[in-house]
Amino acid sequence: MSQMEIVDEAHIESMSDIIVTGKKVSVIGAARSGVAVAQLLKNKGARVFVSDSGSMETLAAHIVRLTSDEIEYETGGHTQRVLDADVLVISPGVPSTIPIIREAEGRGLKIVSELEVASWFCTAPIIAITGTNGKTTTTTLVGRMLHDSKRKHVVAGNVGTAFSSVVHELDASSVAVLEVSSFQLEHIEMFHPRVSVLLNMTPDHLDRYGNNFAKYIAAKCRIFENQTKDDFLIYNYDDIEVREHVGRLARLHVHTLPFGIERQFDEGAYVENGKLVTMVGNDRTEMVETEQISIRGIHNLYNSMAATLAAQMMHVKTPSLRATLKNFKGVEHRLEFVREVNGVKYVNDSKATNVDSVWYALQAYKEPLVLLLGGRDKGNDYSRLNVLVEKHVKAIVAIGESAEKVYQAFSSKKNVVRAISMEEAVKHATRLAVAGDIVMLSPACASFDWFQNYEHRGRVFKQIVNSL
Repeated sequence: MSQMEIVDEAHIESMSDIIVTGKKVSVIGAARSGVAVAQLLKNKGARVFVSDSGSMETLAAHIVRLTSDEIEYETGGHTQRVLDADVLVISPGVPSTIPIIREAEGRGLKIVSELEVASWFCTAPIIAITGTNGKTTTTTLVGRMLHDSKRKHVVAGNVGTAFSSVVHELDASSVAVLEVSSFQLEHIEMFHPRVSVLLNMTPDHLDRYGNNFAKYIAAKCRIFENQTKDDFLIYNYDDIEVREHVGRLARLHVHTLPFGIERQFDEGAYVENGKLVTMVGNDRTEMVETEQISIRGIHNLYNSMAATLAAQMMHVKTPSLRATLKNFKGVEHRLEFVREVNGVKYVNDSKATNVDSVWYALQAYKEPLVLLLGGRDKGNDYSRLNVLVEKHVKAIVAIGESAEKVYQAFSSKKNVVRAISMEEAVKHATRLAVAGDIVMLSPACASFDWFQNYEHRGRVFKQIVNSL
């Protein structure tokens, strides 16, 4: 069946069953999303084979699920068995540059992402949210807005729950709220959000894109490529990369709703006289005073504007939106208050895995900061932080593989000490801080030097702080 014939099918679920029933599908990656999409495809009648380069020991928990569903698999590498397939499905963590994918491309095999596959079976409208920073907060906030308005929904995607594992819970009366990464968008074909949100675009994951920022941007912009005039693209007008690419690529074929704080819009969200205001059609709504928004910082003002517009597209009422904006507590590992000890507040911002995210975090507080900075560097240019470090930071504790790079970047301007473990880093920071200061873990780096992921890094930081 051709892609055009597939698109012409009237019912999404029937379309999906025709695509996969009896088809041979190889799934690359046996972690959370890979196993979830394998189970989904098996339930829809596909003949599924899963391949992962990791060891049986590291994948043990996931292998149990494959075994219980009688799904065939291999570990420790990718054999030619992978290529005996009608379709290849790639998990987000698998680079498109690995040899087996390159060989599949050379043979002309159809290659799609887990996000794409799950969307085939989704009969609910999709709100898809992407950007370099703020994805998780905005996605979680939209989910909370729907929850508070008692609208049936799921929150999934890059936020931690594989879309494939929850798509069966949805129907036409519910909403799928998805955090979407550039990795997930690399291999979409028909993924079609009712509402897409583009928060910002700054250099990140350039190691995956050959240090080519344009390739990273192109992946992000695929979020709206299948949208039509009946759909909505909510975008950050104040971000020059976003504004230019939306103007060039999207404006003619999708209904755009900008948000920003630097100007007002005929349609969109903006700040006027200290209030968050939305203008949708001819309806102007003063939502809340910006000071009443419960999550701090200019970046969270942007996130709140985007989330509010997205929820309005799903007909969430104004009183409910106001209440959520005033009461939402944020997400774990994102400017998360841990505790106060001897007048010093400790904040976990482990999710800040790039320089731009730290740039926003440094503006969220007026108190002097002792900053824990470093990890596995992704080609960071720390000079972007110079002005804010000079203004807000009293001392830096350099951590992880990039400790020396952090030291070289800031030691001529600030007191910088190196630490060889998170425990030592917290001890140094506690020594450097006085009552009224904030100790903040906001690393600007990936976590894979010392930790399994940024969540693990944040949990360890909190455990150490809670033991002080």
